[in-house]
Amino acid sequence: MQKRTISYMVVAVFLLIGLAPVLSMLINSIVAEGRFSLGAYSSVLTSARQWNLMAHSAVLSLLVSTFATCLGVPLGLLLGKTDLPFKKTLTALFVIPLLIPPYIIAVAWVDFLGIQHLKGLWACVLVLSSAFLPIPMLLTMIFLRTINPRLEEAARLVSGWAGVLKTITLPLILPGILLGGIVVFLLTFGEFGVPNFLRYDVFAVESFTQFSAFYNFKAATASSVPLALVTLLVLLVEARFLRERTYQIRPTPDSIQSSTSIRLGKEKHFWLGMASLLAMALVIVPLLVLLLRSEGLNSYTQALERAGHSMVRSVTYAFWGATLLTIMGFFLGYIIHTKALAFWRSVDSFTIFLFALPATVIGIGLISLWNTPWTNFVYGTAAIIILGYLAKYTALTSRIMVTQFAQVPASMEEAAHISGAGWARTMFFIVAPLAKRGLLAGWIVAYIFSIRDTGISMLVYPPGHETLPVRIFTLMANGSEQLIAALCVLMIAATLVPAAILWSVPRLLAKRKVP
Repeated sequence: MQKRTISYMVVAVFLLIGLAPVLSMLINSIVAEGRFSLGAYSSVLTSARQWNLMAHSAVLSLLVSTFATCLGVPLGLLLGKTDLPFKKTLTALFVIPLLIPPYIIAVAWVDFLGIQHLKGLWACVLVLSSAFLPIPMLLTMIFLRTINPRLEEAARLVSGWAGVLKTITLPLILPGILLGGIVVFLLTFGEFGVPNFLRYDVFAVESFTQFSAFYNFKAATASSVPLALVTLLVLLVEARFLRERTYQIRPTPDSIQSSTSIRLGKEKHFWLGMASLLAMALVIVPLLVLLLRSEGLNSYTQALERAGHSMVRSVTYAFWGATLLTIMGFFLGYIIHTKALAFWRSVDSFTIFLFALPATVIGIGLISLWNTPWTNFVYGTAAIIILGYLAKYTALTSRIMVTQFAQVPASMEEAAHISGAGWARTMFFIVAPLAKRGLLAGWIVAYIFSIRDTGISMLVYPPGHETLPVRIFTLMANGSEQLIAALCVLMIAATLVPAAILWSVPRLLAKRKVP
């Protein structure tokens, strides 16, 4: 009884945070002076410019997802399936662009090549492909660990590794490859920071502009709904063909994986050089450009003077956002894993829908719901930003916890119940400690995505509560190149340093316990 009651309460809170803003936005967009009206939508549907923007968004998303997948999958195979030296270091390097706002990567490339050489469609493709490359790479590495090694060993008896990869490995990880392409498509489709900075008009920029520049709520909502519909359509395809496969992910032990890894032999140094060159081009060069462009201590002093408070707020909001996201993800992940409620699939699907939904849609929905005199205690404080984090990123922590719970023996919970422990006590003293690695990983991921958030924060932050990504974005119009570069370096440090420390400390403590 206690289990079902708490489960219903958690789901109800999440629906209030995530579903209510979207519904409020839709209702307000079709009501004019107390009457039903589709005037805002008719102007969108009959405008040639709006359809042109939609075409721009679709082309950009398709190109980015294609390039990122075509590069990320071979890279994932190289790092996840071979005996390449320094694999962990290279993996960490390639993941860095995913951990920072994509427009910061755009700033680095513009500083390197010059704005006159970097603008338009192909500039956006370059920046966003490098930013989202880690997604198909990581999913390839994850799905490689789910392959039964006996299948590859049997194929090795009659074929070399090229044939095994073509006939066994790639077909088995195809769901992961397709999932990576879909995620990249959706993230690109909702991205407005990079296209706005690199002067390429897309639908997400139109929605953001209608609200932030003209404060035209109905036009902004009408421009947001097509984004939501495309997101929903793509996710329906994913749910129909891929979702069930992702529920079955069960990693194999490292010892078994090592026995089926590809030995590169004499080609080891060649592939190491190729991977290193790619990491140099996509990660190290942009970061070095920002460091060199910042031109010393004076720029950082000025950056802290102009945005130090924003940096502190970003870290504080990300800390609380990550903590609440971890708690929410823990309970929702448990509901999904144990199928505690009859509609567990709907809960899972809705978390993923909100994550895939463009940030501008969620931001406008939050404003529609909470911008009233009675709810100013939320809308006028940092709480509105943290609610945005919860709506947008709960899917990350819940999916991490689903994977973690799959590795926790069900017998442990059953034993606690037999001994007379209640459900809440069992969750707190048995399940949570056993799932501590997932909780830590979920908190770190939630912190990273919260502190790098730009779209939601840009729309909903109250006066005096702007975050560092928002501050950088607004200063790019009139700030010096040195100041912007220094702020970008500070943003990267604020993202990576706390996460790296938190990830390293438990490992160091574990090593000290080993005699």
